[in-house]
Amino acid sequence: MSTTRWYASLICSSGRTPAVQRVRPGLHQLLDSLDGHPALILGRRTDVLAANRLARALFTDFDAIPPRERNYSRWMFLDPAAQQLFLDWDEQARNCVENLRLDLAANPGDPLARDLVATLSERSPQFRTWWDEHGVYQRTFGSKRLHHPIAGDLTVAYETLTMPGDHDQTLFLYTTEPASTSRDALNLLASWTLTRPSTGPGHAFPP
Repeated sequence: MSTTRWYASLICSSGRTPAVQRVRPGLHQLLDSLDGHPALILGRRTDVLAANRLARALFTDFDAIPPRERNYSRWMFLDPAAQQLFLDWDEQARNCVENLRLDLAANPGDPLARDLVATLSERSPQFRTWWDEHGVYQRTFGSKRLHHPIAGDLTVAYETLTMPGDHDQTLFLYTTEPASTSRDALNLLASWTLTRPSTGPGHAFPP
């Protein structure tokens, strides 16, 4: 099958629409309590199910994105601000591709996953190239290097925790090394969020 026909088949593939994923109230409270650390909960297909204030300031204001498009991989590949934010964009974006392929392998009948892959394949040549490499890998920890318009350059480490009772939901918790310039940058950003609206580098900052 040609590449074009294969992408079309992704769009047209039938499958039962999966149930809407929801984060239980206790997890929202947990995110809010992690006030000094950016934290996200991702679901199937890397959908962003919840993000605390500091995560929205560090990455982008996911709450301002329409629910249908509130997806980490979609943001990574289709929002130019994401490429400007990550100094190691190639590495982070490739990680998204490999995670998506793993998700689709685990849920081959998920029409929303197929629709996402088809959309990214059509709109992002880089996604299409990496997808065709068939890489599959799940990273449970690592680091990200960023150049943030408010905080400047910083490196955050992350750990992931699968939620008990919600195995399709994963908490991503970001930290910085103590007494480092990255810690100073994150503290600066945390202070900034206390006096500014909830927004991130993908949206206009107030003066």
